[in-house]
Amino acid sequence: MPKVEKILFPIDFAEKFETFLPWVSTFVEKFGATLYVMFVAQDLSEFSAFYVPHASIQGFQEEALAAAQNKMATVAQESFKKFPKLETRVAVGAPAIKILELAEKEKIDLIIMGTHGRKGLERTIFGSVADKIIQAAPCPVVTIRPELG
Repeated sequence: MPKVEKILFPIDFAEKFETFLPWVSTFVEKFGATLYVMFVAQDLSEFSAFYVPHASIQGFQEEALAAAQNKMATVAQESFKKFPKLETRVAVGAPAIKILELAEKEKIDLIIMGTHGRKGLERTIFGSVADKIIQAAPCPVVTIRPELG
């Protein structure tokens, strides 16, 4: 059986990630793995094509990052307190890219993530972070649809 020492669970504060915790817990307990929980905040600099003073965007981005870090600390205490080996990360950028960078850097053995379950035109327009991760991940990826969580 392959060694699974590090599991990455990317979360989105807007989604109900808690519904996936029984799945995550099963894998973490089975392997005795360290759980990495990651949130990626959108990089607002991509909106600089609109006329918004640069200082305004940068200040807002810093506030958003600080808020995300505070939210992650709260979530870690409330939702992940039963995981003895826990690492949390907050990053700014494109979610798929940042998740893949962390997976490479930390030598993650397994990624577990929920999907939004988008279909049709909505999926075409917004794309799928899960699809991008599955295609490029350096390790196996387990995806869970929200209704199965």
